[in-house]
Amino acid sequence: MKRSLAILLTLMLVVGLFAGCTPKQQTTTEGGNTPAETKPVEKRVMRIGIGLNEDHPQFKGLEKFKEELNKKVDTIDVQLFANSALGDDRAMMEGLQLGTQEGTCPSTAPIGNFVEEFKVFDFPYLFPDEASADKVLDGEIGQELLDSLSAKGMKGLVYWENGFRNLTNRQVEVRKPEDMKGLKVRTMENPIHLAAFRAFGANPTPMAFGELFTALQQKTVDGQENPIATIYYNKFYEVQGYTTLTKHLYSPFVFMISQKFWDESTPEEQEAIMEAAKIARDHERQLNREANETLSKELEANGMKVIELTPEEQQAFQTKAQAIYGEFAQGKIAEYLDRVQKELAK
Repeated sequence: MKRSLAILLTLMLVVGLFAGCTPKQQTTTEGGNTPAETKPVEKRVMRIGIGLNEDHPQFKGLEKFKEELNKKVDTIDVQLFANSALGDDRAMMEGLQLGTQEGTCPSTAPIGNFVEEFKVFDFPYLFPDEASADKVLDGEIGQELLDSLSAKGMKGLVYWENGFRNLTNRQVEVRKPEDMKGLKVRTMENPIHLAAFRAFGANPTPMAFGELFTALQQKTVDGQENPIATIYYNKFYEVQGYTTLTKHLYSPFVFMISQKFWDESTPEEQEAIMEAAKIARDHERQLNREANETLSKELEANGMKVIELTPEEQQAFQTKAQAIYGEFAQGKIAEYLDRVQKELAK
């Protein structure tokens, strides 16, 4: 009897020990459902770089994009980089192609090196005002060109705004093309831009934007051309004496991401990215237009002389620029130029 009791107690002890080693089971909720364990959301990093600084409306647009995307999905970690921290426009677009960078927002000028048809937007005096540009860019023609980027490994989302470009220089009050004779002016690496400034009589010099301020400071170049907001927020008034409101070219930005990143995104993420890009586009355009309307006075307050051209003086520049159209309006570029001009005439 004692022996049987001892065996029974030993068995109970062993069972208890094994029960203590068994993993704890999840408790069931009312209704018998077992709650799923909470796992942290795995986020993909979306690095977006630009050449301009944090004060520019373009960067404010990127902040708006990040804010709106965060409202819609929690699976993407947007990281923003200004001041060419990830390279110049060409390097960043190549990063998108390689999948080593997720987003950027260059002007159309360097995009022409990847998709030639984008050069249609580089013809001087093509758009008379912002509303005309919006009409074309947000319409069928603009969308076709955005779609063409996918074959090059870049997903074009929407057009933002850089604005009408103007001339600055350190040494002469420019009111007519002849005043530009011999001026060494930094331009973007774009054949139409280079040809336009040669037609004006200047000596155009292509250069990465990140190198520009130092080049102006060291007098490697005499001047440059950019919208008013860029001139002001990059403090070119510290190294330039004159701004001439030539408004020789309307320059759009193209907000694009890596096609690889887009393809790896869920339908929900793709919809959220596109919606956030459009909201940010409208925000950036508004900020940019307000800046370009008001910052001329700030340039004057910081010592620059701002020169507003008469219609006759403006026409002199436009006549010079028209002379280069025939040289570059060839093939598909000519087809798009014709379509744009017809759309503007409606």
